Amino acid sequence: MTTVELTLSARDLTHADLASLGWSGTDHHLVGVARQLERARTGEVDYLAVCTATGVPVAKGGVDYRVQDGAGTLWQLAVHPALQSCGIGTFLVGAAELRIGARGLRRAELAVEEDNPRARALYERLGYRAYDRQPDAWDEQAPDGSLRRRETMCTVMRKELA
Repeated sequence: MTTVELTLSARDLTHADLASLGWSGTDHHLVGVARQLERARTGEVDYLAVCTATGVPVAKGGVDYRVQDGAGTLWQLAVHPALQSCGIGTFLVGAAELRIGARGLRRAELAVEEDNPRARALYERLGYRAYDRQPDAWDEQAPDGSLRRRETMCTVMRKELA
């Protein structure tokens, strides 16, 4: 068995990073990420990149401060598929929680699709507890470029930060 050690850092995601994020979603998704970067300029959200020593993002995710009063809401969390289960998701969530705490907030929230038990297990391991269920929907790009509506049910989770 080969062991690989990664040196990770978290920083603000930039427009220049978008070209290297094809693993995280379709062109339609990346257009949406670009819109969120505009919101980051106004302070409504933080959008983070987790990078290896090369500076190339291997994970990304946002924290929205407008969803719940007194909380930062994590969303659009993604780790490069080839690097999942290497601790990068844990690092990303920890970096997001630090950003939330730096704003003086003491609660983090997120919604996880109910058909994603692997992600839910990670969040539970990190101290998040389910408190609600809610439907969610968004436009998703099909392989032929057309858009279709994806509807799903999510478990809403929260964690009190120290």
